[in-house]
Amino acid sequence: MTVRLYDTQAQALRDFTPREAGHVTMYVCGPTVQSGPGIHHLRAALAFDLLRRWLTRRFGRVTLIRNVTDIDDKVLLNATAGESWWALAYRMEQEFSRAYAAIGILPPTYEPRATASIPQMQELIERLIQAGHAYAAAGDVYFDVRSWPAYGSLTHQAIDDLASAEDADGRGKRDPRDFALWKGAKEDEPADAVWSSPWGPGRPGWHIECSAMSRRYLGPEFDIHGGGIDLRFPHHENELAQSTAAGDAFARYWVHNGLVTVGDQKMSKSLGNHLLAADVLAERDPLTVRYALGAAHYRSTLDLTPASFDEADAALGRIRTFQQRAARVLGTRDPLVAADLPEAFAAALDDDLGVPQALAVVHETVRAGNAALDAGEKDAAARALVEVGRMTGILGMNPADPQWSGAGDDAQAGALDALVQAMIAQRADARANKDWAAADRIRDAIAAAGVVLEDGPDGTHWSVSDG
Repeated sequence: MTVRLYDTQAQALRDFTPREAGHVTMYVCGPTVQSGPGIHHLRAALAFDLLRRWLTRRFGRVTLIRNVTDIDDKVLLNATAGESWWALAYRMEQEFSRAYAAIGILPPTYEPRATASIPQMQELIERLIQAGHAYAAAGDVYFDVRSWPAYGSLTHQAIDDLASAEDADGRGKRDPRDFALWKGAKEDEPADAVWSSPWGPGRPGWHIECSAMSRRYLGPEFDIHGGGIDLRFPHHENELAQSTAAGDAFARYWVHNGLVTVGDQKMSKSLGNHLLAADVLAERDPLTVRYALGAAHYRSTLDLTPASFDEADAALGRIRTFQQRAARVLGTRDPLVAADLPEAFAAALDDDLGVPQALAVVHETVRAGNAALDAGEKDAAARALVEVGRMTGILGMNPADPQWSGAGDDAQAGALDALVQAMIAQRADARANKDWAAADRIRDAIAAAGVVLEDGPDGTHWSVSDG
């Protein structure tokens, strides 16, 4: 068993081995909570949820830190007279948590807020100043990019080719590319968004937040740093520079998920194609959303259309129908517990989290299970049922998992099953009496309700039509 991950810095697939045997440490950049989550936020969080689940399976334990940026220019800008910046940040944080939970994203091991680690940020800034890689100027503190020859190594860019850093007003900068570690207080900003420091009152820059929090909770070196591909520069490039310049080994692997587009256009509020997670979840089943966002390879650009969710719904319907059919045929019969994950499924996930290939194995197993049911091969059908449950369970996409159906749904399903079974029995009686007209009328009535009957050697089974 060898897990391979694409390391963005190395620009290549690398065999993954955690620093500590049996324990993976991972830091993922979480949201800046100036507004509610978009569907692209869910895609990013889901990519690392899937990775975490598989690494847990392979290595036994994963410590996942996903931060909340609750102090930032954007948070302050979106605050109003009726809602302070910290109240806005907390309200938006709750919206993110609800959206994550809705599609089955497991909560992180820890989810620190930036405002809870201000002392650690100041300590890191002081280390950089003492090492000659940062300087104070006019109440701000900047990282001196030219003092660190490795700057640009994550994105493979030369310093002279980089654009100016626009994260501060530039007062006192030695080089336009230098970025802010500490931002001096301004008269037009809230008085409660200010902390005292050796360089004067102010607040941290965005980039220093993640370096300080990852070090606080995972130590100076950890296994994986994750986030969206759009964070590579400047955010992750700056994190890497300031942490390593301060003497920390920092991340051993860099893993980035791809963008989300709508109609082949990058999602943007200015283009009017910004899909809010709340709107999508109000229109679509949460499991369908999870499948649609997770079925593509995590590094690919995911172009979302209504058809994306329709296809996901149909795919889940095929899995669900097989599970229900197999459960009816097998009844209380003990399935073959010896069945395990198919080798092809595990190999797909070992190879840079190949979820599309893993799902192909799931659907091939569903087809084989249905064929076994058709042939009356109950051992093979039971094995397929167990395998499908285990594979979809690892992906968090098992339609039979109670998390995807409430008690009301179960009651409705039970009532529908009782009604359909009664009509199937009536149709069987009509056929036994050679009353073909009555049998056809019953079948047509069932079909008109959107239910499909399948006659097999072990009886008649029903499912809800995908159409």
